[in-house]
Formats: sequence, C-alpha cells, structure tokens
Amino acid sequence: MAQIPAASAPANAATRACRCACGVVQYRTRGRPLLRGYCHCTLCQAFNQAPFADITVFHRDDVEMPPEDQIAYRTLRPPPAVQRGACRVCGRPAVEYLSLPLMPTLVVVPTANIADAEGLPLPALHIFYNRRQADVEDALPKFSGYLRSQVAFMSRVVSALVRRPRQGARDATTT
Repeated sequence: MAQIPAASAPANAATRACRCACGVVQYRTRGRPLLRGYCHCTLCQAFNQAPFADITVFHRDDVEMPPEDQIAYRTLRPPPAVQRGACRVCGRPAVEYLSLPLMPTLVVVPTANIADAEGLPLPALHIFYNRRQADVEDALPKFSGYLRSQVAFMSRVVSALVRRPRQGARDATTT
C-alpha cells in the first residue's frame, strides 16, 4: 500500500513561487488555495507520469499565469474541459486550468511545482479512487467513479468559493 506524506499547517495568504521541473515555466500564486487533493484518474496518471496527481486548486484571480508561449496546452478528454499545460522544454506538468459554465476559471497547480509548500492545506480527498494503482492508507474520503468523484470535487470547490473573501476585501488585507 502506498503511504502519502502529510502536509504542513493550514494555508495563509502567502505568495508562492511555482515552476515546472526544469524551471523554465515560472509563475506565482497568492492567497489561500480552494482545495488540495489526490486524483487517481488515468488521465492524471498519464499526464503526471505518476500513480496519482497531488493537486492544489486556486481561483484564477489568485494566479499570475506564465507566458502562454512557454506551455503546450491540451485537452485529453472533455468534459470537463481541463486544459493540461506542460512545459515546452521539459514536457513535465506546469499548470492546468478548468473552465466550466457559470463558474470562475480554476487553476490547478501540481503541488510539486509549488516551491515552498509550507503552509498548504492538507489534502481533502481522493477522487477516481477506483483507478488507483495501489491502495492508499490514510483517513481521507475516497470517491470512485466519474460522477461521485466530480460531485465530491466540485462540492468542495464551490464551498471554498463561497467562503472566499471578495476581491476588495482581499486587497484590503494584503496592503
């Protein structure tokens, strides 16, 4: 069984540098992530070249996106329309985004790309657990199947969006 390391304390309003494996693609996130979790879907396994993806999700307004010409985006399977971006130099995951009707754009950052992961929230769930390559021993909820995984993921994202401070309130606390 796979053992997944625990993360550190809850997130704060930190600004974090992010970069791909070779360092060519660089960008920044700020504020509290909406969600962190593990995805075991076969698309994430292939894209990340790993048994699962450890991902941290941000609101688009909280990410200074890298230059488009550094990243090769592709959609592996719509819906949802996740644009998976790999570095044009090293070919490793750089950043992803998800755009859905009636929702703000979400930016999915491979957690390994966050230079200083200190203070990130602990992972909240496993999705597409039925596609796992090995059992995982932890106390996190595990969701199997497309619909159950999507509902679990999106319900947590929507809940975090509702609790997210408005832009003006966020700017007042950071200045």
